[in-house]
Amino acid sequence: MSNKQLKSDKLPVAIFASGKGTNFDAIAEADLPIDIKLLVCDHHDAFVVQRAQRKNVEVLIAELHEGEKRAIREGRILEELKKRGVQVIILAGYMRIVGETLLNAYPNKIINIHPALLPSFPGKQGILDAYNAGVDKTGVTIHFVDSGIDSGQIIAQEEVFRKEGDSLADLENRIHDVEHQLYPRTILQLIEKGVI
Repeated sequence: MSNKQLKSDKLPVAIFASGKGTNFDAIAEADLPIDIKLLVCDHHDAFVVQRAQRKNVEVLIAELHEGEKRAIREGRILEELKKRGVQVIILAGYMRIVGETLLNAYPNKIINIHPALLPSFPGKQGILDAYNAGVDKTGVTIHFVDSGIDSGQIIAQEEVFRKEGDSLADLENRIHDVEHQLYPRTILQLIEKGVI
């Protein structure tokens, strides 16, 4: 069987990311039946772009132009996803709100990871907010994306306990370690169950 035939049996996905790309690497390096068709990134200088290029994953830089409406930008992205037959979108540290254009095109086919136990500490500073609140446990949540901020249906969660004397960096590192295990495992379960 050729490599092309093997790839055609895999779920075509796009990964959206904005930063360092450690979750991108965790997903790309896991033994998952997916074919990463595209990395969509909203910053041309984000390190995740280099990670994708090293893995020969095509990159779409979709920066927001001044005065451009979200629907126009998402329309450009959607066109590229459709061209490549993408069926599922995986958000991996993507720091933009997903709008109606993509939500309507991929209902219940966009998943996200969040570094806190939702519904607690939604938003882009989940780790810092939990740390500042002094909670004794926080964690990681994987959820479907809806029109709210980190408000979609929860798929999986794992707790991370805060240890006495933890710095913010200590807590952050343990949360990232859990993310890198939980996200690929959850994606595999969703595929095996036929949810995505």
